[in-house]
Amino acid sequence: MKSTNVNENEATSVAQKKQIAGYLLAGNSITQMDALRMFGCFRLASRINDLRNEGYDIATERVVTSNGKRVARYRMMEGA
Repeated sequence: MKSTNVNENEATSVAQKKQIAGYLLAGNSITQMDALRMFGCFRLASRINDLRNEGYDIATERVVTSNGKRVARYRMMEGA
């Protein structure tokens, strides 16, 4: 029997993707902690990948937090 991979959270993923896109289009940047706090998104990199696949031009910047952790910060490229 062939198994299928079903994303039971697809509706949530789509809603988060729309929220993140709107936030970035408004000129904001976002990190994983921002996404978790604001949108309940545990998988920001996946949502960013989804948006890139839809044609959004999103830049990734590596930043160091105040406690020394390295994280990614995403923003829309100019003119996007």
